[in-house]
Amino acid sequence: MLDTKLTPVQKKRLDKYSSKTKSFLLGVQGNNGFLFKLCVYGLLIVIGFVYLYPIIYMGSYSFKSLEDLLNPLISWIPSAFYVENYEVAYRVLDLFPTLLETLYVTVIPSIAQTAVAAVIGYGFARFEFPFKKILFGLVLITFIIPPQVLLIPRYVFFNELELIGSILSFLLPALFGQGLNSAIFILIFYQFFRMLPKALEEAAHLDGAGHFRIFMTIAIPMAVPAIIISFLFSFVWYWNETALASLYFGNELTTLPIELGKFNATFDQMYTGDTEAANINEGISMAGTMLSILPLLIVYFFTQRWFVEGVDRSGITGE
Repeated sequence: MLDTKLTPVQKKRLDKYSSKTKSFLLGVQGNNGFLFKLCVYGLLIVIGFVYLYPIIYMGSYSFKSLEDLLNPLISWIPSAFYVENYEVAYRVLDLFPTLLETLYVTVIPSIAQTAVAAVIGYGFARFEFPFKKILFGLVLITFIIPPQVLLIPRYVFFNELELIGSILSFLLPALFGQGLNSAIFILIFYQFFRMLPKALEEAAHLDGAGHFRIFMTIAIPMAVPAIIISFLFSFVWYWNETALASLYFGNELTTLPIELGKFNATFDQMYTGDTEAANINEGISMAGTMLSILPLLIVYFFTQRWFVEGVDRSGITGE
């Protein structure tokens, strides 16, 4: 009968091997082992796929011809890249003029909203005045009130001022701190400016600098992350806003999301009687959708580093 007892040397080797295996699987503190990383990266891949699936789906179907769409053997990869879908979508959306109008009615209000939110946030963070807490509470309440409640009163008010069909229907509320979700941006700047050390302002006061100069030369340069995150969020929200834009702009101005909403109707008007393109298909619809979101994807691609840094440094995730 074989002796199953281990010698001290064998026990030492076994313990060493077990320790290495445990460190590899669980890590030193339980947060850097193989199992932990496998769970984290697996979760990130699943979440990433959920977000990327619609874009992958649109990109795939936008390059499919009608034959590929009807062929059950072709699922994701088309037999050939059918760019005619994008040519049709380009004409239906009237892409370049519509894109310029969209940038016109989104970039300018976004800049104004970011600038005004920075001023208001700095005022609440650095100055003491009567009813400060009440006023700040009222500012935050404006975010809680559903925008649909104010839709008709604002339309009547803007119509009396003859602002319907003009960018001023977006720009004036932004200039008075009442733009789309302005309360969030005011809160971001308020939290950011509260974290700035007061010693910097006190030193500037000793050098003879006034409040305006301190704000422009000290506060604003240090608030670049908050400015970036506020502008990008404001830009995206103004870009995607269709209800207010349709109501306030009428037939004078338009945006890509609005044109995408009436894509089928515009296609039917343009191609009535055309035997080659009599009916719209999924490939053309997906091409129009891709063209409408492509500018946002390009903006995020070039600003993602500053976007992530802005989210991290401005503390928006904690709000």
